[in-house]
Amino acid sequence: MAQGRKSTGGAAISPEAIALFVVIGLIALVSVGTWAAASLGAAISGDKKPGGNPLSVPVDLFTGDYEWPGAATAVLVVEIVVVAALIVGVFLLLRRRTGTKSRVDRHAFLMSNRKDLRKILREGAQETANRLGAGHAGPGVFIGRTVRDDLELFGSWEDMHIDIWGPRTGKTTTRAVPAILDAPGAVIATSNKRDIVDASRGPRSAKGQVWVFDPQGVADEEPTWWWNPLSYVTDEVKARQFADHIVNSQRQEGARSDAYFDTVAADLLAGLLLAAALAKRPINQVYLWLSDQLNDEPARILDNTPGYELPAQQMASLYSLPDKQRAGVFGTAQPSVQFLLNRQVAKWVNPNGQADNRPQFNPHDFVRSGGTLYSLSKEGSGTAGPLVAGLTVAIVEAAEEYAKTCPMGRLPTPLVGVLDEAANVCRWKDLPDLYSHFGSRGIVLMTILQSWAQGVECWGEHGIEKLWSSANIRVYGGGVSDSAFLERLSKLIGEYDINSNTVSYEGGKRSHSSQVQRHAIMEVSDLTSMPPGRAVVFASGTPATMIKTIPWMARPDAASVRASLAQFDPGAASTAGPAGGASNPWIAAGQKAKHNPLGPAQATWPAVPDNQPQPQQQAPQPGQQQWGQAQWSPPNPNDRRG
Repeated sequence: MAQGRKSTGGAAISPEAIALFVVIGLIALVSVGTWAAASLGAAISGDKKPGGNPLSVPVDLFTGDYEWPGAATAVLVVEIVVVAALIVGVFLLLRRRTGTKSRVDRHAFLMSNRKDLRKILREGAQETANRLGAGHAGPGVFIGRTVRDDLELFGSWEDMHIDIWGPRTGKTTTRAVPAILDAPGAVIATSNKRDIVDASRGPRSAKGQVWVFDPQGVADEEPTWWWNPLSYVTDEVKARQFADHIVNSQRQEGARSDAYFDTVAADLLAGLLLAAALAKRPINQVYLWLSDQLNDEPARILDNTPGYELPAQQMASLYSLPDKQRAGVFGTAQPSVQFLLNRQVAKWVNPNGQADNRPQFNPHDFVRSGGTLYSLSKEGSGTAGPLVAGLTVAIVEAAEEYAKTCPMGRLPTPLVGVLDEAANVCRWKDLPDLYSHFGSRGIVLMTILQSWAQGVECWGEHGIEKLWSSANIRVYGGGVSDSAFLERLSKLIGEYDINSNTVSYEGGKRSHSSQVQRHAIMEVSDLTSMPPGRAVVFASGTPATMIKTIPWMARPDAASVRASLAQFDPGAASTAGPAGGASNPWIAAGQKAKHNPLGPAQATWPAVPDNQPQPQQQAPQPGQQQWGQAQWSPPNPNDRRG
């Protein structure tokens, strides 16, 4: 549990003391005002001036020792009008300043301060980027601005992110899309909706090639290119890994399993994938082989390939099983590739005949480029989730292999992965075990979930715990009603102390007592009702902090996003951005981020045809601005706000 924090203000002031201060203040105000009016009025009319003690003027007027100057009345009226105007002005100013504040903002002042956040402020994150050899890429992934001090927060280029946002709380507009727009190098993004694609593909095309993997027609994208999943299968190890990805991405946590048939079916699927890859067959061939238990061609392919004697023997033994046992193994394996029956899906992962001239996606080339891949899928029957997970794994592992050959074992320009709806469309079972390692390679992943329960369903209780603990930046964006999870967050945020004073009277004597009461900074009810435009960040090694989330509509490159929506979104008229101007909480929360010293945002981008070959990415020179068109301003040495 976080350490308790003293609330500001110290010991409570007694009601008697407050009343005394109010009376003294009113007496002083009336005396000074009367004395000033009499002095100025006497100077105007030539009458006798009051004495030098303001407190004596009201007394002298009451006793008749001093006569009120005629012009003083007009002066007093002016004074009253001026004071009233000042009071009204201050009231309106305070009302205007608090009008954009959220009801939960008061909690922010009991959380972290600037000193606590040093390493994730702009300056600290830029220092980390410089140390990692990625200074040209900027400070890192933008998170938001602190409610308390309006400081920019960034996750560094070695920090991993996990976000939990309830439905329709702004995760796409404030986290996913901005992270994609700001990424200095290659980007991979997964989702079950097209909004991420439509909003960012235009600006991203200015940085490199754009690929949209849409086997289920989420964005109505045509298969103008294809990916061969078997290109990942380079040996028996990769074959087994890919088989596990296919099987595990469809298995529900806690589902009934059979220790024998599940294991042997995975062995069979791995052998079929390896045989198809070695024979340069399309992946559809795997389903055909599973449909014909007597066709031992896969075993013969492996047997005729030098170096694969043991996998060949394993496959031969599977084909020689008793009929009933063999049928059970094949019957267990076949449903895992049921997605290949979907003809729309098959077009994206199989060549279109011998004369197919469509570009073929190569993960190893992609991670060396500044391109963008959007991988889309839907849950339910016929889902292409196994392919989305497989493609994501292929790209991340290709990036890891490339990083091993680079200085410091890191990508020269970080790769950003935004895994939106990860538990639904990108069920990567090994992700919790690998998460922290990717940060050391310059592979920055942001896993976005709608609830803790989603993570439990995908990775199990132990898996989601490991994923949460492995992330360096944990963001809660509201909209969750899971009381157990929210109680956990409340404890992580911590507590504060209230000094409670009690005054009592007995027998004509006054007694005073004081006690300290400890309270949660944010209760479960505060967390579940947190409004749009606010989020709580838990960064490794720092106390929790509340931030104002900055939606793309409040960014300097908003015009580019709107132009992208106008071009690609069929419903652009209704999705160009929330209405309401400054009254909209998302837009109002980010108004201060609109200033752009680089000039006005551009609504257009260079024409770069999607899916056309692009030159490999060159590492920018130190100090080169890499935030794209009308992005966040570069570090300002004169700006000490962080």
